Amino acid sequence: MVFYDVAVIVGSIRKESTTRRLVNALAAIAPSSITLRIVEIKSLPFYSQDLESKPTQAEIDFRNAVASADAVLFATPEYNRSIPGVLKNAVDIGSRPYGHSIWNGKPAAVMSVSPGALAAFGANHHLRQSLVFLNMPTLAQPEAYIGNAAALVDETGKITNKETREFLLAFLTQFATWISNNTQKGPKTLAA
Repeated sequence: MVFYDVAVIVGSIRKESTTRRLVNALAAIAPSSITLRIVEIKSLPFYSQDLESKPTQAEIDFRNAVASADAVLFATPEYNRSIPGVLKNAVDIGSRPYGHSIWNGKPAAVMSVSPGALAAFGANHHLRQSLVFLNMPTLAQPEAYIGNAAALVDETGKITNKETREFLLAFLTQFATWISNNTQKGPKTLAA
């Protein structure tokens, strides 16, 4: 069986984050061609070029975890019509030092999540602007704007809305195809 390893960057570090709950539910319905694993960002220090020559262990672990993945799924809430500061910080840490970006050429997708009806549209598009600069081929369709998200995952961690579950499965399936068409490495193979 062929599969792709997808690093998931969750833009919220809150323990009971709606975005994290949805990502965990998403992992349970993902097609067998991809595996989703969250790469934590809450321990990353604030980016400073002064510290590039002596990265912390958290920065090293983060960079290695993303660099080893075949692709990246960004799952972001919206803060003040943009992405959360912790997510921007992670993007900056991964892009430096200059010429050693872990993002370069790595296929990506963006899912924005909100308890409101606008579904974090602003955050989704702000993040996409950075991904263009970082040279990440980013899935354009289907777009994933998940509004009213707090009501979509039940206490057992399952997606309760059938249409949302079907949409997210289609989104992940298309992302798997996108990865296959845009990856710089070959897929991993599991022994039968």
